Amino acid sequence: MKYALFAVLGALSLSACAEAPKPAAEAKAPAGQAAAAQPAAAKAAAGTPDARAIEAIRVLNSRVTVERVGAAPLPGFREAIVAGQVVYVSDDGRYLFLPGPGGALFDTTAKKNLSEVALAGMRKEALKVIPASERIVFAPANPKYTVQVFTDVECGYCRKLHSEIAEYNRQGIAIEYLAFPRAGIGSQDFNKMVSVWCAPDRRKALTDAKSDHTVPNKNCKNSITMQYDVGQRVGLTGTPMILAADGTQLGGYVPPAALREALDKLATDGSAKPAATGPVDAVPATTAGGA
Repeated sequence: MKYALFAVLGALSLSACAEAPKPAAEAKAPAGQAAAAQPAAAKAAAGTPDARAIEAIRVLNSRVTVERVGAAPLPGFREAIVAGQVVYVSDDGRYLFLPGPGGALFDTTAKKNLSEVALAGMRKEALKVIPASERIVFAPANPKYTVQVFTDVECGYCRKLHSEIAEYNRQGIAIEYLAFPRAGIGSQDFNKMVSVWCAPDRRKALTDAKSDHTVPNKNCKNSITMQYDVGQRVGLTGTPMILAADGTQLGGYVPPAALREALDKLATDGSAKPAATGPVDAVPATTAGGA
């Protein structure tokens, strides 16, 4: 996804991308403070693997500074330092690998996140185990798009998203809610979501729960544990998590108009705006790997 590439590489240098660079004459440090030292950009002879590595990084984000480039411990790749992070680029400049948690492999020629393509397919298959009857749906009469949203009744951004549910529907977007109690299985949060899913009117119960209105305690045969497990399988680290029909992750909280724009983009050319831009409420470390 083209926009995701820019977002990921842009995240390597958030301070540099926060605003456009100012001319030297304007970039003055506050009185009594020295100007911050800027990293020296790496240089390489044209046509060399080092030069191709630098160019590949700049293709994805022209604003970052490649501080160093050289031999990599991985055969066929060059190792570059960008804003204190290590990036590996194939000698021909086509493939770029970001290691570590949340890392990914990019095709710089196609401007495609190959890791996201693989994950999207996995997510689409994983979601199939959750029956349509177990999803809480808010939809317009004739939706243009349908997205799945892992939600939690306590998380702030989940509540913000739900407060705008009518506008998502006006944008032609149907929301299918899936349960992910961030506090873990057996928690008070979990029990609240069981009560919602066991309510005779799930839509009203979910709205009440996200508005701090009382939802009667109920228990029944439910799929909350299964939905929670699926959320972990698809890599959820925070709620909300918005997934397109093909499994592409579109973000955490994304405003209605921006989500429609991303879905239009995905439908026309297979790209979408960056997943990384949407704020989420993080899953506590004690439950992220299992209850």
